[in-house]
Amino acid sequence: MLTKTQKSRLIKPVQKHETDTGSAAVQVALLTKQIGELTAHLKKHAKDKHSRRGLLQMVANRRSHLKYLEKSDKKEYNRVVKSLGLKK
Repeated sequence: MLTKTQKSRLIKPVQKHETDTGSAAVQVALLTKQIGELTAHLKKHAKDKHSRRGLLQMVANRRSHLKYLEKSDKKEYNRVVKSLGLKK
């Protein structure tokens, strides 16, 4: 679970304007952080199948947002991917 300050630190670099909290770029950033935390949890608790299912849903959701972002605004997509370090 992300705290308010963690969320604001994640959102700041990718938001389009001051009150942007729901754009695809912001959601990708938040999902990336949550995926990282859940991956660390699953390394400790390998038999936690319910959390694994949630992780797969988050990955699919992030992929959908990235696909939308790539289709609608290529420049923004490249900026987000670079800032989050998602692709090589």
